Amino acid sequence: MTLVTYTLDRPLDGAALSAVAHGAPLVLGDAARGRIAVAHDLVRAIVARGTPAYGVNTGVGALFDRAVEPALHRRLSRQLVMSHACGVGAPLSEAEVRAIIAAQANNHAHGHSGVRVAVVEALLALLAHRIVPEVPGAGSVGYLTHMAHIALVLIGEGHARIGDQDQGGQRLTGAQALARAGLSPLVLDAKEGLSLLNGAPCATGLGAVAWARAARAVVAADGVAALSFECLGGNPAAFVPGVLALRRSAGVAQTGAALNAWLAGSAHLSGAARLQDPLSLRSIPQVHGGVRDALAYVGTMIDDELASVTDNPVMLGTTEAPRACSAAQAIATGLAIALDALGVAIAHIGMMSERRTDRMVNPLVSGLPPFLAAEAGVSSGFMIAQYTASALVSENRRLAAPASLDGGITSGLQEDYLSHPTAAAMKALAIVANVEAILGIELAAAAQAHDLGVAPDARAPATAKLHAHVRAAIAPFADDRPMNEVIEQGADLVRAGLPLPA
Repeated sequence: MTLVTYTLDRPLDGAALSAVAHGAPLVLGDAARGRIAVAHDLVRAIVARGTPAYGVNTGVGALFDRAVEPALHRRLSRQLVMSHACGVGAPLSEAEVRAIIAAQANNHAHGHSGVRVAVVEALLALLAHRIVPEVPGAGSVGYLTHMAHIALVLIGEGHARIGDQDQGGQRLTGAQALARAGLSPLVLDAKEGLSLLNGAPCATGLGAVAWARAARAVVAADGVAALSFECLGGNPAAFVPGVLALRRSAGVAQTGAALNAWLAGSAHLSGAARLQDPLSLRSIPQVHGGVRDALAYVGTMIDDELASVTDNPVMLGTTEAPRACSAAQAIATGLAIALDALGVAIAHIGMMSERRTDRMVNPLVSGLPPFLAAEAGVSSGFMIAQYTASALVSENRRLAAPASLDGGITSGLQEDYLSHPTAAAMKALAIVANVEAILGIELAAAAQAHDLGVAPDARAPATAKLHAHVRAAIAPFADDRPMNEVIEQGADLVRAGLPLPA
């Protein structure tokens, strides 16, 4: 597959950032190079004049009033990276690290950071050579720690892997990884250490990955829900377009159209139907559609963040009258709120999915063999898989508490407000992963329910295609292997994206 190459002459959007995270090339164009060079000239002019500028020739945080003489500017930049690389815990995935790198390069390409072109080229070289810095996932209250571990590798410190992390890419020192790719460590100039750490690239990059995975999960959820709806003999009258149009929602309309496409031509649903289905069946358009609407808002916020300058200070003016404006560009409260909303929204997909799974395995309401077991009694079938889905739904409820309201005080009262956008992004990723597993359980159970209760020639053409897609990867379950393998196979199908109905 040929990947689109993205150019930083104009800002990335969330979809492009997600594509780069998963391997698409990213390069600088001439316009971006020009903007970056102009901003660097402003830093040089400030240094030459000796004008106090935060993080250029002063300390940072509560040390903003400590002057740093020109001979120590490079040392300041290097030591900022060293001191801020204090993350803990398991490392981020390759896609997550790539997303952060791309978001930071995008930030510098606006032309208000003051770094050299060589610094942005060094970031892009990590992407081009698949050098994945080892970035601990925990320990960031905002936007500093993750980028510090990436910057370590740029200066030849820290650790990185080359190639596919999931396949055990070799762990090297930063210097070794750069040498393998024919690259040299950077020696950072004034402000470059701070600019490599600053801004909102961590939250934006991680948020874009979570958002793209969530959007893919919602599309998959439509197909999974249709498979369950058909085997449970739902009443498709609830999905009549004219009825759904009474609610003003692009997401509801989109979900309704998808469900009708999935279920078109189903002989299994052509007979007598219940007057009213349970909400887990008849409200699929309203729930999935509401999530789609929420994700549209989140996508807009991510795009706005990528179109914004989030460094601090920002470089303005001319070389004759340079200005370093130390404001609060890096405080991404709007993004934090949006990523909290993403977690809440996608958790609803998991809630609905688990309820449909319960209806398929529950002999009191399913009309199917108890727990979809081959030999009920000696076999438990999907009984405990539903427990797993329920546990993940409960975990998502806990994770969905807003990170943006956590607050916190750091740096000697100088930084006395925190909105935790990176924490919100990390929570969203965890919730999305749980939802993928919950949908994987429902998908495997719905395929089993079709085997037991829907004649092959009575299925809708689209659900028949989906059932075949599942069976190509997951054999019918007869308590003949650990159920976790089935769940993981189902989640893999959801993560990869299910076939569309037409």
